[in-house]
Amino acid sequence: MFWELDPVALERAVKAGDAGLEKEAWVSSTLLEWGSCGKIAYVDDTPAGFVMFAPPLYVPRSISFPTSPVSADAVLLMTAHIVPEFAGGGLGRMLVQGVAKDLVRRGVKAIEAFGDLKGEDGGCMVPADYLLSVGFKTVRPHHRYPRLRLELKSALSWREDVEMALERLLGSMTPEGMLRPV
Repeated sequence: MFWELDPVALERAVKAGDAGLEKEAWVSSTLLEWGSCGKIAYVDDTPAGFVMFAPPLYVPRSISFPTSPVSADAVLLMTAHIVPEFAGGGLGRMLVQGVAKDLVRRGVKAIEAFGDLKGEDGGCMVPADYLLSVGFKTVRPHHRYPRLRLELKSALSWREDVEMALERLLGSMTPEGMLRPV
């Protein structure tokens, strides 16, 4: 609930033991008002990783960062996680590309994220190094929380190149089948 509630509301929810209900309410509300706000990657029907994303309007914590605000034409990539035994196999990149494809269909121009340069946040934020490795560029530098941006046109052309290479190597394969919307 780091992203979905402001710090005061989060503290209240945790004290009341309602964090799970708050998360469920946030996801339901976002789905109804805006659409899919996450993706889960599966390997052999086992959840292997996920990403969460939404317009900044749905993400109260986004305004509290020193590199705010998120650009008006972008959606915020809130968090991403790959289960350790599946790390290093490209699932994180595949999740970001799945988000990019979804958002292009909705007319979104870019994805932005607040990167974490120190990795001490307990897993709520995406490491800046990872974001840079999958094509994000720094648009607002900061010693701890730079704001990074991925232009969706460049993200999709990269994906098409990778899919063609995979098809040549592995035959007909659709990585999208591994991703399911939240």
